[in-house]
Amino acid sequence: MQMNTTITAVSVRNVSKKFGAATVLEDINFDVGEGEIIVLLGASGSGKTTILRIIAGLEMPDSGEIILHGKDVSRLPARERGTGVIFQSYALFPKMNVEQNIGYGLRLRKKPKADIAKKIDELIELIGLQEHRKKSPSQLSGGQQQRVAIARALAYQPEVLLFDEPFGALDAQIRTRLRREIRALLKKINVPSIFITHDQEEALELGDRIAVLNQGKLEQIGTPFEVYNKPETEYVATFVGAANLLLGVVFERKISLGKIFLEMPEDSANFRNGQSVKIVFRPEDVFLRQPENLTQNYQKLATGIVEEINFVGAFERVVVRLDLSEKPPIIVTRPKTETVAFPLTIGQEVNVGLVRFRVLPNFTLASERAGRTV
Repeated sequence: MQMNTTITAVSVRNVSKKFGAATVLEDINFDVGEGEIIVLLGASGSGKTTILRIIAGLEMPDSGEIILHGKDVSRLPARERGTGVIFQSYALFPKMNVEQNIGYGLRLRKKPKADIAKKIDELIELIGLQEHRKKSPSQLSGGQQQRVAIARALAYQPEVLLFDEPFGALDAQIRTRLRREIRALLKKINVPSIFITHDQEEALELGDRIAVLNQGKLEQIGTPFEVYNKPETEYVATFVGAANLLLGVVFERKISLGKIFLEMPEDSANFRNGQSVKIVFRPEDVFLRQPENLTQNYQKLATGIVEEINFVGAFERVVVRLDLSEKPPIIVTRPKTETVAFPLTIGQEVNVGLVRFRVLPNFTLASERAGRTV
């Protein structure tokens, strides 16, 4: 879980928090490297906002430490931590223009006027709002307001930037464009940043690493590729993107699904013979035809019947009922090239094969399931 970097900017160590009898966070540990973007991803109530507030000093942990650039700030008030917080509402002062909003924190700290003016010029150029410097927030778009909020936080050189669902108030197209712009901006200024979101696509596109939270526990932390393609728990597999799950039993490095046997992937953990497991596979990792033209590794799963076909713009979503007894239907996505070359009809029998899948232990108890990894 440690960052492979020479400089660790933020360390969250063994942080736990309760509100009354409810445990909100349980033994949370992660690091953020200098210039790294970490996204805390989880559903409502997962604890991600509480972690952000604890790092900012707006909440105190019951136990654990927050370390910023080697200094333990766990008991310092928010104003002494040097964290910059950007809220969903941006919290800009409506009666101040762009220049005044950016320089507000510097004026509070009684910095020399010449230094304030120089810093404002630098930051306005950085965020690309030179032509809007005299405008009030009401005259700016949501994306422009977001940039002003970031510039205001950067004005006093924060140890870390904290983003509280910053794109939630924007429509989908603006949100997609803005998160790319913000990521490029953050990489340019090289300030460590922590975002919280419940949007999986946003997390995958924005973060250098993603920390997936579930009911106050850190399920997995890794690169977007690792979290999506190598989920360590069932929760991560099903929360970060769509996933199919089938129950099986391990037998000599193979997985038995009734009469079907699949070879265990090379990176799978060691399971004992007879152990109940789940195989997890993404809809795009299923092929509904013979593997003659595939260069990827391919294992025959079963035959099935096409029950439903939906056109979803860039791809086709297909529901297939497998001929394996008592197995649920699976979801398959097919790109345009596949749908043109091999069109399907409802009721058609198809071959179902997998090019990749993960194997997870099938925990039968809820107390075993949360936070466990392969």
